[in-house]
Amino acid sequence: MKKDYTKTIRTCFIGYIVQAIVNNFVPLLFITLQQSYSIPLSKITLLVTINFGLQLLVDMVSAGFIDKIGYKVSAVAAHVLSAAGLIALTIFPDIFPDPFTGLLAAVVIYAAGGGLLEVLISPIVEACPTDNKEKAMSMLHSFYCWGQVGVVLISTIYFALFGLDNWKYLAVLWAVIPIYNAIMFAGVPIAALDNGEHGGLSFKSLVQNKLFWLLMLFMVCAGASEQSVSQWASAFAERGLGVSKTIGDLAGPMMFAIMMGTSRLIYGKYGDRINLNKFMRYSVILCIGSYLLISLSTLPVLGLIGCGICGLSVGILWPGTFSLASANIRGGGTAMFAFLALAGDLGCSAGPTVVGIASSYFDNNLKVGILSATIFPVILIIGLLRRTGVKQLT
Repeated sequence: MKKDYTKTIRTCFIGYIVQAIVNNFVPLLFITLQQSYSIPLSKITLLVTINFGLQLLVDMVSAGFIDKIGYKVSAVAAHVLSAAGLIALTIFPDIFPDPFTGLLAAVVIYAAGGGLLEVLISPIVEACPTDNKEKAMSMLHSFYCWGQVGVVLISTIYFALFGLDNWKYLAVLWAVIPIYNAIMFAGVPIAALDNGEHGGLSFKSLVQNKLFWLLMLFMVCAGASEQSVSQWASAFAERGLGVSKTIGDLAGPMMFAIMMGTSRLIYGKYGDRINLNKFMRYSVILCIGSYLLISLSTLPVLGLIGCGICGLSVGILWPGTFSLASANIRGGGTAMFAFLALAGDLGCSAGPTVVGIASSYFDNNLKVGILSATIFPVILIIGLLRRTGVKQLT
C-alpha cells in the first residue's frame, strides 16, 4: 500500500512546483510586458495582486465544493487550469481588444488553479498512509522553494540565451509540467482524510475550537515572517551590492528560496529525530535575529546574509503549523486546511504591506520597514512558548 502511495506523494511534490511556476513566472516579465503592450507598470503589478487575491478567494470557498466533487477531480482540474492560464498568457493579449484585459484573464485562470493546489496538496499528503507525516509535509513544502529557484534560474538562463522577446515559448514549456502532472494525478491513488472516531468536524465545531484560532494566528505570522523579507530580498541585493536586476534576483530571492528549501529538506530527511515544537521555537528565535541583522547592520553584505538566514529560519514555520494542526485537530478535514491556507496567504500579504507602509513613513527606508515587521515572529514565539493544549510532536 505504501509503495503505491509513494507515487501519490511524488505527484504532490510536482504539484507544489506547479504552484511555484504560476506564482513566480509572470513577475519576471513585468518590464517586458510593459514594453511589449504599452501597459503602465501600475497595471502590470496589479496582476500579482489579482493572482493572490483570487487564490485567497479560492481558499475561502473551496471547502464547500472539494469534498463534493472529490480530491482527484479537483487536483486534475487545478493542474488543467494552471496549464491553461500559462498558455493563455501567450494568446489572450493578442486577441483581446485590450492587451491588459487578456493578461488579466490569463492570470485569473491560472490563479484559480494555484489556489486549488494550495488547498489540495497538503491534505492529500496528510491522508497518505505513511509514517512520519511531519517529515513528508516538510519535504512537500520544500518543493515549492525548489520550484521557485528553478523558475528564476531556468528563466534567467533562457532569456540570456534566446532573448526576452521569445518569452511566450518559455511560458508554453512551463505549461508542460502541469499537463504532465494532471495525467499523473488521474492515475495515482488518493486516500481519504482521517476524520477521527466521530467523523469530520462541522464548520461550527471547527471555528469554536480555540486551538484552531491559535493555529490560524501561527499561520498568519508564518506567512508574514516569510514574505516580509522575501519580497524585498532583490532590493537589498541591488541597493546594497550595486548589482544589476538579474544578479539581484539571483543573489536575493533565489538565495532566500534555497535557504528556505534547505531548512525544509533537513526536517524532511531527519524529522523523525527532531522535536518539531523545539525546532519551530529555535527557528523563530533565529528569524528574529535575522530581522535584527537586516535592519540594524550597517554593512550591506551583512544585510544580505541576514536575508539568507531568514530563509533558513522560516522554512519550517508553514509546514510545521500544518503538522501541528493535523496532530491536534482530528477531523478538521478540508475546511481546516483551506482556512489555514487562507490565514497563511493573509500573512503573506500583510507582512510586505507592513514593511511598505512603515518604510514610506521614513523616506522609503526598507530597514525600518523590516524592523517593524519583526512583530510577526515575536508574536509567533510568544504563541509557541505560551500555548496550551498543543500536542508535542517528536
